[in-house]
Amino acid sequence: MRLSTQVKPISYVKANAAEIIAELNDGGEPIVVTQNGEAKAVVMSVHEYEQREEALALLKVLAMGSRNVAEGRTKPAGEVFDRLERKYREG
Repeated sequence: MRLSTQVKPISYVKANAAEIIAELNDGGEPIVVTQNGEAKAVVMSVHEYEQREEALALLKVLAMGSRNVAEGRTKPAGEVFDRLERKYREG
């Protein structure tokens, strides 16, 4: 996705807010809002925002896992499963 194709001045956004929101909710691309010729904000649907936040959270978890591996903070899977099984039996 290239945000540069969806650049709109704030005056356009103000005058066409309902239309823009309807387009975003129908799967439209996020819009870069400019003020005095400078990019100031991005407007996107709530669904798109939630998807991006979930993807970012997943990337953070993956980065943490990679860091743990690099720093040697790992255990063999069999050991972890054995411990979980004992804990499950003990209730």
